[in-house]
Amino acid sequence: MFPIRDNVPTRRFALVTATLIVVNVLAFLVELLWMAEGTIDQAIYTMGIVPYEVTHTFSPQVAATFLTSMFLHGGFIHIAGNMLYLWIFGNNVEDTIGRLRFLLFYLLCGFAAAGAQVFMGPNARVPTIGASGAIAGVLGAYILMFPRARIDTVLLLWRFIRIVRLPALVVLGFWFVLQLFNGLLSFGVGGSGGIAWFAHIGGFVVGMALGPLLRPQRGVWS
Repeated sequence: MFPIRDNVPTRRFALVTATLIVVNVLAFLVELLWMAEGTIDQAIYTMGIVPYEVTHTFSPQVAATFLTSMFLHGGFIHIAGNMLYLWIFGNNVEDTIGRLRFLLFYLLCGFAAAGAQVFMGPNARVPTIGASGAIAGVLGAYILMFPRARIDTVLLLWRFIRIVRLPALVVLGFWFVLQLFNGLLSFGVGGSGGIAWFAHIGGFVVGMALGPLLRPQRGVWS
C-alpha cells in the first residue's frame, strides 16, 4: 500500500513543507559527497542519534544530533519515500495549523520520535537517522484533521498493480498498525532491519496529540 496523492486542496502554497523537502534533498546531496570521499560513516555517527551516547555520555554535541539526524537519510529509497509522504500530507497540515506552527510541530515530533527510539533501546550503538519520525507526526495529525480524505494508493496484488482511492483513516491506520506490529516483533528477533519502528510510533502518537492543540481558531493564520 503506497499513497501517491490526496484529494484535499490547500488554500496557499505549503512554503514550510517545500522548504523542508529542499533542505532534506540538499543534505542528501552532501551525503553523496561524503560517500564519494569515504567519510560517510564518520558523518553518520557524528550527526546521527546514537542511543548509548544519549543515555550514557550526554553533551551539547549529542543533544544537537536530535536535530541533525532529522535531515540525513540512508539511501535514495529512504529519502524519496519520506519526501513523498511529507508532501502529500504535510501541505494540508501546514495549511491547517499555519506555517510557523507547522515548523514547530514538525521539529517537536521529530525530537519526540527520537526520544521514543532512545527510550526503547537505550544501549543501542547504531545511529538513527531520517525524517521518518517527524513525518510520522504529520501523519498522526492528518488522520485526525482529515479522516474522510481520499488517498490515491498503489496496491501491489501479486503481479498486478492497482491504483485505488481509499479513506485516509484506512491508509494511515494501516500504516500505524504495521509500525506497531514490526516494533513489537523487533523485541523478539533482536532488531528489525535497521528501521526505527519506535520512532515512527512515537512520532505518530505525538502528532495526534499536538496537531489539534496547535490548530488555530478559524481565520487565524501565521
